[in-house]
Amino acid sequence: MTVNTTFEQADQSEEHYPHLHEDEAGTHFLGQFIPLHYHHNMLKDDNRMRNFKAAIEHVVFDGAKVLELGGGTGVLSCMAAAKASKVWCVEFNPDLVAESRRFLKLNPNGHKVEVIHANAFEYLPPEPVDVVICEMIHVAMLREKQVEMIEAFKQRYLQHFGGALPVFIPEAVIMAVQPLQQCYDFFGYHAPIIQFQRPPVSPAECTELAAPSVYSTLDLSQPTSRTIQWQGSFILTQDGTVNALRFITKNILAIVHEQASTIDWLIDYLVLPLGSSVHGKTGDVLHVSLNYMAGGSIRSLEQNLRATLVSSNALI
Repeated sequence: MTVNTTFEQADQSEEHYPHLHEDEAGTHFLGQFIPLHYHHNMLKDDNRMRNFKAAIEHVVFDGAKVLELGGGTGVLSCMAAAKASKVWCVEFNPDLVAESRRFLKLNPNGHKVEVIHANAFEYLPPEPVDVVICEMIHVAMLREKQVEMIEAFKQRYLQHFGGALPVFIPEAVIMAVQPLQQCYDFFGYHAPIIQFQRPPVSPAECTELAAPSVYSTLDLSQPTSRTIQWQGSFILTQDGTVNALRFITKNILAIVHEQASTIDWLIDYLVLPLGSSVHGKTGDVLHVSLNYMAGGSIRSLEQNLRATLVSSNALI
């Protein structure tokens, strides 16, 4: 099995919607606050839909039993129903429950999907399942509760059913960070703000001062801690002002063992401005440390992020 941990070779056209709201209260039910039309926009996201469809077609076999946690409009459950004999689609938002039921009635395999209005943190299917789909994904695994939800599900599932765990979609998540010189000029107004960038990014928008470095890999089939900690260093590849860090998240939706490859989904980049920018030269070393909880707020990452530049002259 080969899992590609390089980011420059990944599909650069993936799109997601991580910037819709920021819930400092830390509720489990972030999805209920996303307006319905944003869920409709996700249906129009060609690359999101194409890659999930490919992963579901690869993983779900004829006659499989499938569970989706946080089903939204029901589209991924309907994709699974093309092969599955039964799909349970769990959704907490009553508006989305009604919407998904309405849509599923219009689709050929919709009758095989049962939409459950329930808390996905507590729900268990009435029988063992072969595949679990959970698309509650935010860049850097922030805000949405995918890690916490899947860990809670695994514990409930094993206690109730025993045996082997189902296959998860996505199967793993790879996260990287990269130093930038980011443009914060908005028609002459300087405003260092949190930004979300949809790949590919215009060279005029930012300058990459070093290659991305992987800081965490989560295998969702294994026990997964919510704590994400990392310390690492970058050697600047060109002169520039380090004023931001870009966070990159690639979801391994499915592993294609026979081809030693993966079906991936690269979501929007998160760019966090640094409290203090520093001018660096080629060869200078940037030390970065971070410490946050998966599912936490963007602010919690900002508050536990450190970047220190060491001149290359000081290393001689």
